[in-house]
Amino acid sequence: MPHTAPLALATATVDPMTVGGTLMVAADRFADRPALIYDGSEATYTQLLEQVVERARGLIGLGVRPGDHVGILAPNGWDYVVLYYAIEMVGGCAVLLNARYRPDDLGYVVPKARISLLFVGGHAWQFCDYRPMLTEVFPELASWAGGDLHVAAAPALRMVVELGDDRPGLWPAEDVLMAAARDVPVDAVTERAVAVRAEDVGLIIFSSGTTSRPKACMLTHLSLSRMGEAMAHSFRLTEHDRVWDPLPLFHMSTILPMAGCRATGACFIGMRHFSADEAMKLLIERRPTVQYAGFPTIISALVTHPAFERYDQSALRINHVVGPVDLMRRYATLFPGATYVNSYGLTEATGVPCYSDVDDPDEVLFTTSGPICDGMELAIFGEDDAIVPEGEPGEIRLRGFGVFAGYFDDEDATAAAFDAQGWLRTGDLGRIGAKGRVVYEGRLKDMLKIGGENVAAVELESFLATHPAIRMAQVIGVPDERLMEVAAAFVELNPGESMSEEDVARHCAGRIASYKVPRYVRFVDSWPMSATKVQKFELLRGFRPERKIDPAPLSGARP
Repeated sequence: MPHTAPLALATATVDPMTVGGTLMVAADRFADRPALIYDGSEATYTQLLEQVVERARGLIGLGVRPGDHVGILAPNGWDYVVLYYAIEMVGGCAVLLNARYRPDDLGYVVPKARISLLFVGGHAWQFCDYRPMLTEVFPELASWAGGDLHVAAAPALRMVVELGDDRPGLWPAEDVLMAAARDVPVDAVTERAVAVRAEDVGLIIFSSGTTSRPKACMLTHLSLSRMGEAMAHSFRLTEHDRVWDPLPLFHMSTILPMAGCRATGACFIGMRHFSADEAMKLLIERRPTVQYAGFPTIISALVTHPAFERYDQSALRINHVVGPVDLMRRYATLFPGATYVNSYGLTEATGVPCYSDVDDPDEVLFTTSGPICDGMELAIFGEDDAIVPEGEPGEIRLRGFGVFAGYFDDEDATAAAFDAQGWLRTGDLGRIGAKGRVVYEGRLKDMLKIGGENVAAVELESFLATHPAIRMAQVIGVPDERLMEVAAAFVELNPGESMSEEDVARHCAGRIASYKVPRYVRFVDSWPMSATKVQKFELLRGFRPERKIDPAPLSGARP
């Protein structure tokens, strides 16, 4: 394609702190270095930029305007990465939807984010078919085959495009996107890229809070790019690094490392869906320098795999995973040449503002989450809204460039997220530990963290209560070997009603994200109460991990 000269010109005038700008600068600086490995395919930075520009032409041809909210509902994959970059390059706002959302979730987030163009990935429809889910909550889509679209429950939605689905279907597919690109000159892409400002909101990711529904976190190009630079600095990335990250693309645990790779010319290695077999093949073949596994479930699957002994770790220098101290110490013995890196973060702080300092001694690495990055502030506050003495516990609060731009279309929630001095209230409990490093000690909010995903207990409680036999439900988080934490539901039935534990889980399976489905159900006739509230700590105190439920057979979905 004859676009080399226009792109070279744009590099000189594009804002280098926009997402598209960082990719263009990387293609200029690291042209022939490997940029991306996914789905068995790979590309240099120049080749990746070429594909992004072609996709950007298609977006412009489909009528995407600066500021439009463009949603992606898809499994991990090459198409996803290219589309994300293209949206950012043309000045759109990418809305990355959790690939495990189910109809109840989608019926809320699509209209809430005012998505105008929704890309649906059918790459893994055998495991997760979005067609029936979307038509269930938006019935107008059942007969729509292109042209004008009017969805009563999602009035901003004007088009749906399917990618990667090999089945016949009514909705426009990739050929429509490719055709739309033909009449759009490359100059139109460069003009759009130059017009994007670093202060523009470029990304929306939903993060569950203490309300019954997730909130749409707005992040700017500047915060994404600067936090990427901070991550790269913490990991000391260079163009010779290969960062393996099998985590989902709708999460900051991938968006942030990709930003770090762009800043330094490192190569990002992703996976469509994590499986230990495929992961071991990839690790043995590619020999990454950084493992960004994130969670113990992934590392546990690796170290217990029969092929683990064949994994040549001589190139591996960093192993990033968050979990219990004793477990991390054990993992360290299995990756003896790599430095263990811990972290603390949240979506509202552009992912991770705290990573371990790789020069810290092992004891500090294992017991703290590291220092706050340059350009950010962190303090621990007591109940009186005053900063507590060092070493004492309290709420972790943050200020600085990485703090999000607010919750989309929710002024009240945005205002409540900040104190009078502009500190972001994280709702997390912590203290300042050894060498001034942050120690994360749990959540002040009534939240669960299931497989790395924040889930509000009240969200599950509200959904359970939609069953006509259920009078009241209370949800707590309990430890789990695979997902770190899962939901346990305590249920009071209406008089005269009866349900089994599996019936309760079956009510959820296929209707909410599979990771949210309670793995334990307990029936109660009364509740331990304070003056006005259920004392959940009493529920947890009496809990026993017996009769665990596997949700997969209940819906045929992958857990």
